[in-house]
Amino acid sequence: MQIFGEAVRFGVHSGPQHVSYEDYRDVWRRAEGLGYEWVSDFDHFYPLSGDLEGPQFEGLTLLSATAAQTERVRCGMLVLGVTYRHPAVVANMAATIDHVSGGRLELGMGAAWHQPEHEAYGIPFPRIGVRMDMLDEACRIVRGLWTQDKFSFEGKHFQLKDAMCEPKPLQERLPLVIGGSGERRTLRIVAEHADIWHTGFGDLERWRHLLDVLAGHCGDVGRDPADVRKSLTFRAVLADSEAEAEERAAEVFDGGVPEHMKQMFVIGTVEQCIEALRPYAELGAGDFLLGTMAPFNDWKTIEAVANQVAPALRSSVAAR
Repeated sequence: MQIFGEAVRFGVHSGPQHVSYEDYRDVWRRAEGLGYEWVSDFDHFYPLSGDLEGPQFEGLTLLSATAAQTERVRCGMLVLGVTYRHPAVVANMAATIDHVSGGRLELGMGAAWHQPEHEAYGIPFPRIGVRMDMLDEACRIVRGLWTQDKFSFEGKHFQLKDAMCEPKPLQERLPLVIGGSGERRTLRIVAEHADIWHTGFGDLERWRHLLDVLAGHCGDVGRDPADVRKSLTFRAVLADSEAEAEERAAEVFDGGVPEHMKQMFVIGTVEQCIEALRPYAELGAGDFLLGTMAPFNDWKTIEAVANQVAPALRSSVAAR
């Protein structure tokens, strides 16, 4: 079932680290005002960059608060770690946020990866195969609770008996986003459960290969791969020239983009950004989410993507 009308959506994705609530809320409001269709946060308890002992807001409660401060933009989580909360609790939290947002939630789920958080909080961190099993069960549980009056489930990791989730989400089908690129398990879970598959920008040939793998899994479960919306996070520093963009990247990232992150970035002009994203759109990517981080000192790029990159790429796709 295809549940999205837009051929191409653009969004802003930012983790709520090293920032005040007021500043983070204003990023969502400003992104909505610029015409972005999506905003999202992430699910961590410690910052992932900068001062690793600095402030970091909890993702789902912040998602509810910021959803209440916006009116139109779709509200996402990229992605919720399956180890952190029982999926029945997640189902109820998501249904509540869907009501708070007026039916704008798109919930992301993944197998979790940040081991230091688990160790600090005493949360079990089993091997990846176990976490994938947990993710598969969690997807079945949240969808069951969202759609059935009472739902029972007997899994290896989670069990429910005549469980209820009331009120149901406002959306007839609350979109479920699965994040990751593991070929054997993650993409199988995507094929079975996801409305949206999310991964990162960087290696086009690798992404083309993953599309083929996903299509194979979809064929195995009797699903049209076109029914899975494809979503990418990209990062960018844009300016009037490539040289100026390099200078601005050094300012924005205090010395420049780290070498291991450069593949994720477009550092250059608006035209170069459009050309970098266009092949993904031609291969079927529907969502392009601009990753940014606090302190939010690169509004020039955020505005350029909204005002120039997004319209150009949409026109290019529409003309095909």
